[in-house]
Amino acid sequence: LFRVGPPHREPLASEPPRRGVGDRMGRGGIGGAVGMAMETADSTRSFVKDVKRIIIKVGTAVVTGQNGRLAMGRLGSLCEQVKQLNFQGYEVILVTSGAVGVGRQRLQYRKLIHSSFADLQNPQMNFDGKACAAVGQSGLMAIYDTLFSQLDVTSSQLLVTDRDFKDPSFGDQLRETVFALLDLKVIPLFNENDAISTRRQPYEDPSGIFWDNDSLAALLAAELNADLLIMLSDVEGLYSGPPSDPQSKIIHTYVNEKHGKLISFGEKSLVGRGGMQAKVVAAANAASKGVPVVIASGFATDSIMKVLKGEKIGTLFHNEANLWECSKEATAREMAVAARDCSRHLQKLSSEERKKILLDIADALEVNEDAIRSENEADVEAAQDAGYEKSLIARMTLKPGKITNLARSIRAIADMEDPISHTLKRTEVAKDLVFEKAYCPLGVLLIIFESRPDALVQIATLAIRSGNGLLLKGGKEAMRSNAILHKVITGVIPDAVGKKLIGLVTSKDEIADLLALDDVIDLVIPRGSKNLVSQIKATTKIPVLGHADGICHVYIDKSADMDMAKRIVLDAKVDYPAACNAMETLLVHKDLNKSEGLDDLLVELEKEGLSSTSIYFLSFVSKIAHTDCIITTDEKAAEAFLQQVDSAAVFHNASTRFCDGTRFGLGAEVGISTGRIHARGPVGVDGLLTTRCILRGSGQVVNGDKGVVYTHRDLPLQ
Repeated sequence: LFRVGPPHREPLASEPPRRGVGDRMGRGGIGGAVGMAMETADSTRSFVKDVKRIIIKVGTAVVTGQNGRLAMGRLGSLCEQVKQLNFQGYEVILVTSGAVGVGRQRLQYRKLIHSSFADLQNPQMNFDGKACAAVGQSGLMAIYDTLFSQLDVTSSQLLVTDRDFKDPSFGDQLRETVFALLDLKVIPLFNENDAISTRRQPYEDPSGIFWDNDSLAALLAAELNADLLIMLSDVEGLYSGPPSDPQSKIIHTYVNEKHGKLISFGEKSLVGRGGMQAKVVAAANAASKGVPVVIASGFATDSIMKVLKGEKIGTLFHNEANLWECSKEATAREMAVAARDCSRHLQKLSSEERKKILLDIADALEVNEDAIRSENEADVEAAQDAGYEKSLIARMTLKPGKITNLARSIRAIADMEDPISHTLKRTEVAKDLVFEKAYCPLGVLLIIFESRPDALVQIATLAIRSGNGLLLKGGKEAMRSNAILHKVITGVIPDAVGKKLIGLVTSKDEIADLLALDDVIDLVIPRGSKNLVSQIKATTKIPVLGHADGICHVYIDKSADMDMAKRIVLDAKVDYPAACNAMETLLVHKDLNKSEGLDDLLVELEKEGLSSTSIYFLSFVSKIAHTDCIITTDEKAAEAFLQQVDSAAVFHNASTRFCDGTRFGLGAEVGISTGRIHARGPVGVDGLLTTRCILRGSGQVVNGDKGVVYTHRDLPLQ
């Protein structure tokens, strides 16, 4: 096996965020804190740029381990993050659980060392919760004080009970004290004083002003006018079901109307009191009072910093979340429905009218070539400055002559036989009862493609020719190129059809919403990495057509003409190395080891900067899946290869670079599929069509097949 280059998979680059969606303005904040890279923030988290006062609630499962001992690593990470925020000007308030757990562990240890041998035979380790809280509170605060002191941060302890808040003057006194501490850059540490609480367990007595540290944190967030409440738990956020259930999905933005009745809660933590259900209630309560809340993992070492960078981690509770969800869903659905409606108008046109649209697109591309090239050059320059790989930049570059070639390809597609309503079969079922099978459009296509802006033109052309509506999502690196190409193409679509026939999706956020529209979108075609294809298949009910591997092989058989082999191998690798149909692996028959012809070939490859690292000589090739070629003069070996290698395209004595819709005479392609349903290989117009059955009768009824004489006679196509 002679590997002549890395696999040329084409990953979908990350997308730019949307901005300004339902921002909750804080009280000023400090714009550049935490190296706040807002350009990578999720649009729903854009409000964090205005956050200044933060309450961080730490759950018992974060503070302690399963054995009840303090989790010093997690506490250290927490204190490090708080110190960083404190030094950057944030006002940080901690609400910490864990006193009961720490106290129980200490009491267990004390009882153990003072137990007799008889006591050890029947240990009794049940302790009163209030006693545990009284013992553990001082120890927990001592640990915090020690850790913060090492970081040159001062902390303070404030113990409160439910009864305190029943005093009308307590709130004013609390705010005065806390604000004074914050002005001095001291970290207030709150905890419910369980040692003297008069209430029963919170799940038995949900009455009162607050009933656990989760609800205390929510109460303090409102009382102290916080800009953000972060609740750290032992899971990454709120899931649609128990986190241990593989079918459960994390909910990044909680909307009570959408998720309230759908979520099922699993077992709560063994060391905590309230569990996730208590956190959800507290978070929803705080959000309803105008304080955004994020439930995130306290096990990660940088969760707090990521939240404040606006990254999409954990579960966000926001009082405007329902508006975001309605707006996003409406935008995605409206775009898909509009494409579907326009496609139906397109299908009503005559063949000549649809052909004219394509010819007008070809003309418009040539007329606007300078503007298109200018935008593409701006994309290329930005990609180079950003340090993108050369292969990606090569794919996104519209070289001289590319627009002319695209226009020529469009005109070729326009001149093809009209595929819509093309009859494939006619059968006389019975006298005056005729069955027909004909092509028809799939409906609405969602294409997610990589850096190549020319793919937008090809896909749009094929969609129009096949009568389909189209939604396009390209990579951010070709944003300007995609935008102007979309504008040029839709600019010539007649009003009788509608400009919304082809929609351009500009935000990564909208992809998830579109993938949920299985009642409107009929096929998804992702053009990118294996991970992208697999991820989309796992997150949508819409049929997905996409290649999951892009490895192309050339196999030199023992009877190969080595001059021919040299030409094919060099072309397959060197003609356009960034293409998905470029050769990546060369397989050589074992009998050619150290042959003069092979040595010459290796020299030529080395001249192209492709040096070999290892060679394995094989006698046959196994399943590959994309495009594979055999070079041989042995017709029997060639036929065995063509019949037995299970790939989307198999060649004999021809470069893998021929695996292309245009070169195959398809006019263009939306991609190369390595699947089996419903298209395989380069997907042209026919891959964007399905069939429907038409029956033309004269009043016939089945009636138990009485009196029906079936003829099933083939009829000529009309």
